[in-house]
Amino acid sequence: MQNKDIRPPFAGLSGLDVTQLFADLPTPCYVLDEAQLLQNGKILRGVQQRTGCRILLAQKAFSNFPLYPVLAPYLCGTEASGLYEARLGKEEMPQGEVHVFCGAYREREFPELLQYADHIVFNSPRQLKKFGARAKDAGKSIGLRINPECSTQDGHEIYDPCAPGSRLGTTRAQWDAAITPELFGLLDGLHFHTLCEQNADALETTLDAVEQKFGDILSHMSWINFGGGHHITRRDYDIRRLERLIVRTRDRYGVTVYLEPGEACALNAGYLVTEVLDVLQNGTTYPAILDMSAACHTPDVIEMPYRPPLYGAGDAGVHAHTYRLGGPTCLAGDIIGDYSFPAPLREGDRLVFGDMAIYTTCKNNTFNGMPLPDIWLLRADRTLKQLVSFGYDDFKRRLG
Repeated sequence: MQNKDIRPPFAGLSGLDVTQLFADLPTPCYVLDEAQLLQNGKILRGVQQRTGCRILLAQKAFSNFPLYPVLAPYLCGTEASGLYEARLGKEEMPQGEVHVFCGAYREREFPELLQYADHIVFNSPRQLKKFGARAKDAGKSIGLRINPECSTQDGHEIYDPCAPGSRLGTTRAQWDAAITPELFGLLDGLHFHTLCEQNADALETTLDAVEQKFGDILSHMSWINFGGGHHITRRDYDIRRLERLIVRTRDRYGVTVYLEPGEACALNAGYLVTEVLDVLQNGTTYPAILDMSAACHTPDVIEMPYRPPLYGAGDAGVHAHTYRLGGPTCLAGDIIGDYSFPAPLREGDRLVFGDMAIYTTCKNNTFNGMPLPDIWLLRADRTLKQLVSFGYDDFKRRLG
């Protein structure tokens, strides 16, 4: 898996005394970077202006709603994975569209979901048959997620919805076996989501497969959603290629093109400030225990997996002193990675991890009774503001 650290993760801290800037913050804590969110938003708005596409915030990656007003002027709305995210998008970015996709909807939740969603995408013909007419009668735009059976992932199958036997999306064989004229008449659009932190070349490969398998259907639709996984705001992303693909699809089939990136909206727009609790030696390895946990506070480090960027540090062996950084939990694998430093680490030292806005605050947990980190905002004028603080009651309330 490629490292997420491709666009400079600390560009927002350029020219600042980082040690002093975060010296008084409680640790561990997340810091969201308003200036970087604005920069990402401007890039995404440019793509929309040049192509006519519509870009949504995928809340599964970034759902810190106090920052929605920062992104709202640059986006067309939100994408949700279920009822709660749909409600959050409707309440906190009310001027935008709310799109929802879920692998399967719950009967008891569906009436409320209809209050918030503008577009509802179903995963299977069976779900379309069960809920589609009700959604259509409520004035919603209806889509079906398709599976083009075109894998572009390399080495991380957990993120490949086109893997054999996938539960996500409808293959052409499933379509032909189940989509009746009545169901076809309910559909306004098609949706696919096959990418994960990828460039426009992977999108082009996927689009070719989509056209080969579903091109005859596309001309009957009013929109197509390219899903997420597009690393549009990454420094080496091929934006011109993306725009050619959007325009090609728009003009060839007469459809509105949607994209719903999460990472691209908040890439490199956050930090995790942590403190060294202890430094050990085990043979030739020097473990350092931090007051943050990979398992609790940055779960993608373990699930993805990936090695997050660390301010002022290098890969193992680059600098004179290499340490294996880990959390204080009982999980032996609660390891962030091996990093090297120009000077020895000492108890009380502060470290700052980058690219911590995405898949952190929305996925963290309280395993081992670990406290949830506070969330702070680094304003565009470089002043700090606390957004929320958590304590024992937040841990206890989840359990009984």
